[in-house]
Amino acid sequence: VQLQASGGGLVQAGGSLRLSCAASGRTFSGHVMAWFRQAPGKQRELVAGITSGGTTKYADSVEGRFTISRDNAKNTVYLQTDSLKPEDTAVYYCTATRTSRVLNSARLYEYWGQGTQVTVSS
Repeated sequence: VQLQASGGGLVQAGGSLRLSCAASGRTFSGHVMAWFRQAPGKQRELVAGITSGGTTKYADSVEGRFTISRDNAKNTVYLQTDSLKPEDTAVYYCTATRTSRVLNSARLYEYWGQGTQVTVSS
């Protein structure tokens, strides 16, 4: 089972990036899929999650700026990041677990991708 994240990069404040996470090895249509991020010296935190039915949950810090979506046919989850701020700089990880609701704790997620770096310059 593999989650492959991509789409990170260097962008100026106010810019946008679209992160993608393609899953292989099994289907995740029945799983919650989510994006976490971790900045240097900080704990890994939930950015956004989406249930198999399409219910979404966002961190307060990204609400209204980020949009999570999924394509079950492609076994892929996306994170559209708009109006980026320097404080959004972090390594972004995609993750999945079989549950009915988005969970805040990283330790409760079973599958993890390798991470993609997002750097926002001021």
